[in-house]
Amino acid sequence: MRWRFVAGILGAFSVVLGLTMAAPIVVSLIYRDGMTGGLSFAALLAVGAGAVVWFMNRGLREEINLREGMFIVAAAWLLAGFAGALPFYLCGVFDNFTDCFFESVSGFTTTGASVLTDIEIVPKSLLFWRSFTHWLGGMGIILLSIAILPLIGVGGLQLYRAEVPGPTADKIKPRIAETARTLWFVYVALSGAETLLLMIGGMNVFEALLPHLRYHGHRRFFHAQRVHRGL
Repeated sequence: MRWRFVAGILGAFSVVLGLTMAAPIVVSLIYRDGMTGGLSFAALLAVGAGAVVWFMNRGLREEINLREGMFIVAAAWLLAGFAGALPFYLCGVFDNFTDCFFESVSGFTTTGASVLTDIEIVPKSLLFWRSFTHWLGGMGIILLSIAILPLIGVGGLQLYRAEVPGPTADKIKPRIAETARTLWFVYVALSGAETLLLMIGGMNVFEALLPHLRYHGHRRFFHAQRVHRGL
């Protein structure tokens, strides 16, 4: 196992995760919910730590073998859970990091479970982040990684094979990164179209965005999804 090579990829992955936190920061600024500082600190931690690890191991541009791909997939899911928990923890939404981690993993795995008992009082920016993790997980964190791996000179075929179910991984296009980017384009386009249709139907921008991001903040969507703390 080329540990420095693997660490560099995970560092780049952490940077990307941190950059996705810019979205809830913008929401916080728009609604002035007081969470901008905590969200910004969480983003800086993820980006800063990832950038340091990547910088220390930069220049190792090789193809990922199957063993490394399997390890990176497992480590990336854990990293996503920890990084995604930082906004909840630093903004004081939960009493302990375990609940933050549960909420984050629930989002990235699109499980939909929650330890929140009164979601109505959660600031809009953190509701957005909770829903955004579901949206990212809906396409797949690893697929996001594959789309950016060529930017750092790393091949991602083995990572793709380690992530997808089944014994084989048929490619839509000759290049796996091109396939990932195509899927993301379709995913974003469908999400945008759905948002536009909901706005035409009478919802405001925030309400229109969050239904397709698995937002359950509104009583009529969330009352059936409540999970008591500690379960």
